[in-house]
Amino acid sequence: MSEPERNEGNNLTALAKPADSHRVHLPPRTAEYGGHTEVLVVGGGPAGFGAAMGAAAAGADVVLVERYGFLGGNATAALVMPLMSFHNEMKQAVGGEDNRLLPTDHGEGEPVVAGVLWMLLDRLVRAGGAIRPAPDTGYTVPFDPEVFKLVTYDMLGGSGVKLLLHAFASDLITLPDSSRVVFETKSGPVVIDADVVVDCTGDGDLAASAGAPFEVGRPEDGLTQPMTLMFRIGEMQRDGFASYVQEHPDQWKGVHGLWDLIRAARDAGELDLPREDILFFATPHSGEVSVNSTRFGGLGISVWDLTRAELAMHQQLDSISRFLRTRVPGFESSYVIQSGVQVGVRETRRVLGDYQLTGQDVLDARKFSDVVARGAYPVDIHNPNGPGTILRRLPQGTSYDIPLRTLLPRDVDRLLVAGRCISGDHVAHSSYRIMPISMATGQAAGVCAALAARAGKPPREIPVTQVQRVLRAQGASLS
Repeated sequence: MSEPERNEGNNLTALAKPADSHRVHLPPRTAEYGGHTEVLVVGGGPAGFGAAMGAAAAGADVVLVERYGFLGGNATAALVMPLMSFHNEMKQAVGGEDNRLLPTDHGEGEPVVAGVLWMLLDRLVRAGGAIRPAPDTGYTVPFDPEVFKLVTYDMLGGSGVKLLLHAFASDLITLPDSSRVVFETKSGPVVIDADVVVDCTGDGDLAASAGAPFEVGRPEDGLTQPMTLMFRIGEMQRDGFASYVQEHPDQWKGVHGLWDLIRAARDAGELDLPREDILFFATPHSGEVSVNSTRFGGLGISVWDLTRAELAMHQQLDSISRFLRTRVPGFESSYVIQSGVQVGVRETRRVLGDYQLTGQDVLDARKFSDVVARGAYPVDIHNPNGPGTILRRLPQGTSYDIPLRTLLPRDVDRLLVAGRCISGDHVAHSSYRIMPISMATGQAAGVCAALAARAGKPPREIPVTQVQRVLRAQGASLS
């Protein structure tokens, strides 16, 4: 066994991958048969929610399987808040109150994602769990993660989708006329057969298991965007913070800043901050902010890196929350309400499909005849090696198309992918990875899967015009 890796500043040690690591054979086993469904959606995050809703509305029998005991994925398990803008920018932003704690740099525009997303937002707002996107929110959507869980349960239940929770997908087996997915559960292994499977794991786990080719990271060195452990801070006094911002207007830019306070804390040896500034967002609750300031470079599909990331970023969380409490006006009585159930992973596998969307496609706002979803979010690449973020916007008032071909993994039938693991390069991925766009690709994949299952054909044989017709009937935005 190799030497364990120790995190500086505490006594916790992460088990390191052994230097002589090798594969071992396990004995054969049996599994409990969980039944057959037309469409099996694996992963209950934004993409999986969109896929299940889209497939059910298209008339298919749908089962959604989620590894946690709740839905929402990055929105709830990783506390990735708020939902980022899904609007094109028809009118340039003119700034605004820097102490509103929501983006001030995104101007007025039209939504380019609709369908299931708008159904969800309407229900969230009516339940008091979200604020509608508007100029005052920078077209982001602050939301409450607990309300998000309840609303998604209710919507899927109303659509007739059957759920299996606490089940982690570990393998996909190709059968003559269907696919079989193996799930690890507290009841032992369970298998479910399906006419069509939609991989919404975020990491493309099932596509990789089925033999689909994929890429990881940027082309020059394979490094991925860093992981972040999000957390919520309560008892923040807005008036006290607003007074500081008014007295130091150069120290806060909408949702990020505090450079002078950071420098003083670092010089005093008090702050472990892996980025250049503090970044946090308002939530629907006045005394609460969502903090996005931890970082760890590593691979989100490596159990070794994930373990090190959790240990390191919980230490960062402690340091950042203490810095806010002791040095930032308005945070004197603040405390950590909650951290993510797991670290938020920005980038892992990008499954190679029949077409690979490129960064140039995004920045050129390219259109495709087989469009099934759209995006307008900027290229947003967090530096894998340390501080710094690249942000490049689309031309004003434009959006880009996401073609159906990006959802169809090469060399595999009866399988679609949706969410951040669809087929694109490192640059394009940094835009389409956000949750509203993931929900749109999920809805498209769900519709295509339902049509394929009902017709008894592989998804590639379903005419894109038929998929587009059903998506438009479901309220999706394609033009």
